[in-house]
Amino acid sequence: MIKVGVVGGTGYTGVELLRLLAGHPGAELTVITSRSEAGKPVAELFPNLRGSVDLAFSVPDSDALSACDLVFFATPNGTAMTMVPELLAAGVRVVDLAADFRLQQAEQWQHWYGMEHACPDFLEEAVYGMPEVNRAAVAQARLIANPGCYPTAVQLGFLPLLEAGLVDTDQLIADAKSGVSGAGRKAATGTLLCEASENFKAYAVPGHRHLPEIRQGLARATGKPVGLTFVPHLTPMIRGIHATLYARLLDSGRDLQALFEARYRDEPFVDVLPAGAHPETRSVRGANHCRIAIHRPQQGNTVVVLSVIDNLVKGAAGQALHNMNIMFGLPEETGLTSIALLP
Repeated sequence: MIKVGVVGGTGYTGVELLRLLAGHPGAELTVITSRSEAGKPVAELFPNLRGSVDLAFSVPDSDALSACDLVFFATPNGTAMTMVPELLAAGVRVVDLAADFRLQQAEQWQHWYGMEHACPDFLEEAVYGMPEVNRAAVAQARLIANPGCYPTAVQLGFLPLLEAGLVDTDQLIADAKSGVSGAGRKAATGTLLCEASENFKAYAVPGHRHLPEIRQGLARATGKPVGLTFVPHLTPMIRGIHATLYARLLDSGRDLQALFEARYRDEPFVDVLPAGAHPETRSVRGANHCRIAIHRPQQGNTVVVLSVIDNLVKGAAGQALHNMNIMFGLPEETGLTSIALLP
């Protein structure tokens, strides 16, 4: 059994991680930390875990965490980077679900996150944990930077086109919508029921923190910088991301449906839908899948890719478990075979 610790188990991503770990046959939860809830049984805060998780929250303790095989950080940005060097030195593997190790340049991190990086020497070592791109590196990694939710949906939708050199990389557009849980489990006026319900709005149009992460991933696929316009929106639903992606085709003769099907044929958690389909966020709610459809409106030179994920599963906790499975040589689908919830 893999002895697992979770630092920061009280947020939406944290409880989703606990839910998945509780049902994972190869993982043993040994420590779950929360400074604010220390001493409280986990199932008291999250009754859905009653009978499945018998631990209580504890304050972060180096000795307890160092006794784990793997530690997940489901913490605010800036927390993991203060603890990772000590854990790695103790031989513990780490998967960070926050953004501390996603950007390769410390200066860029400081610009977008407003703080200096506590351990910039580890940025180069950290493996960007998108299995569909970095599977071999993930298997050997000590430190995984788990991708963000928007970056997961956007990159998986664009990658086949960019890898094949079929689109103008200077004119990419990602129009993405997220459920309110993406804002985290905190009190904020903009996410109150009366503010978010029956409402729809764009936000962070001048620049969202996920923009440099997406650009970095797409540049890796093309070997050069890309021009990307990324506009996120808040939608009145709890879970889900729908990314509508636009690109100008340079080669209109390729069979795009066949291209995507071939690219993701062996990927257990990417589902390329039949031609003409329109994926829905409810089709992935609670499941670790990305569902994709490809369109060419009026057979013109614009390709439209529709990509949907559950922001808390494929966009966070599920992808983190997928990385764990690869790191420890387990079948990739272990603990991640849940079917999406309907209605």
